[in-house]
Amino acid sequence: MTALPFAGLDPCVHCGFCLPACPTYEATLDESDSPRGRIVLMRALLHGDATATDAALTLHLDRCLGCRACESVCPSGVSYGPAIEAARARITAVRPLPAAVAAGLWILARPARQRLLWWASRVARASGLPAALARGAGASAPPLAQLLAMLAATRPGVPGYRRTGVPAYRRTGVPAYRRTGVPAYRRTATATDGSTALFRGCVMDGLFGHVHDATIRTLAVNGVATVEVPRQVCCGALAAHAGRDDQARALARENVLAFDAAAPGATIVTNSAGCGAMLKAYGEWLADDPLAGRAHAFSARVRDISEVLVERGPVPAGRLPLRVAYDAPCHLQHAQRITTQPLRLLEAIPGLELVPLEGADRCCGSAGLYSLVEPDLSQAVLAPKLRAIAASGAKVVTTGNPGCLMQIGAGALLAGMDVTVLHPVELLDLAYRA
Repeated sequence: MTALPFAGLDPCVHCGFCLPACPTYEATLDESDSPRGRIVLMRALLHGDATATDAALTLHLDRCLGCRACESVCPSGVSYGPAIEAARARITAVRPLPAAVAAGLWILARPARQRLLWWASRVARASGLPAALARGAGASAPPLAQLLAMLAATRPGVPGYRRTGVPAYRRTGVPAYRRTGVPAYRRTATATDGSTALFRGCVMDGLFGHVHDATIRTLAVNGVATVEVPRQVCCGALAAHAGRDDQARALARENVLAFDAAAPGATIVTNSAGCGAMLKAYGEWLADDPLAGRAHAFSARVRDISEVLVERGPVPAGRLPLRVAYDAPCHLQHAQRITTQPLRLLEAIPGLELVPLEGADRCCGSAGLYSLVEPDLSQAVLAPKLRAIAASGAKVVTTGNPGCLMQIGAGALLAGMDVTVLHPVELLDLAYRA
């Protein structure tokens, strides 16, 4: 790892604007858990004043959520995200990853390894036991209960949904696209300006297939056909966040080749904020690779589903009388700088009441595998958001990232809250079906 990513820290003048924007600093009030403090530690690592085995240094760099909220408020334009990933790569080179992270990355590295995990997870989820065992267990529940709550939060019909006023959708279910397709929507759609290629990802495809179904349907209603891309793999974001640069680049190369082969020139649509941020950075990740030119072209084609739909309208939908609060995923608002498009999608749904959510721009504490390795701090970051959701009176919380869907959904389930967590495209799909 070269010193190049650390150059993004050079503009930092330690002004402190980043401190109140940092979720971990707000939770611990420890300067070393702030972006400013971590920049001092990263500079010490770069210049040899600290080593990658220094326990104090690794503790505070490990605690970073990587939400990049500090970048949005920094008046000097510090590029913090690439630097924290570069620092973690140096640490990972000399220190083993936590067992849970290493196991997760090993599974996610290859689709074949994922199939059994996702199948078993869906079977357990369908039994209803994870939700039953986790509901009301509280934020201090043991790790197993928290894992069960996260799995339950991925279910198409999470507890409380039937009380939101649109039960028919969940009772009838959503046919799996890969088995039945979506013929009724396909027949009415006319691809007027080419096709889009859906990036399926790993966790999103394994546990949120219903969101992919909704994405394909809403695109079709708006006159956009969807092309399936075989041999695509995980985006590599989780590997990048953990400091496994080699694995992140390998996955990036596979995706560039897969999409160039199956959908050359097509817009690449993602409904995962974390995946979208990583895909849009492939040009930087593969800057020194023989595929550099193709990687830059690939990244230029990537669009979040909210970007695509807002650019096209979206077409009018049916009435959906729900009180909804929107929570902005960090990698959508801070990394991709997409802030208004999801709100415009929600505002376009007749009858939907969009209620304010205090701290909607704050991290939920998910951060990929963070909630597994830093459970206490993750829950401390989530707690004020759950209080804000309860105060908002919303029956539905919507957010556009699988980690956020799981984190907020699990937190609500453990707290016994009567709230449903959905992806924005699911709400638009509901409105079209209405």
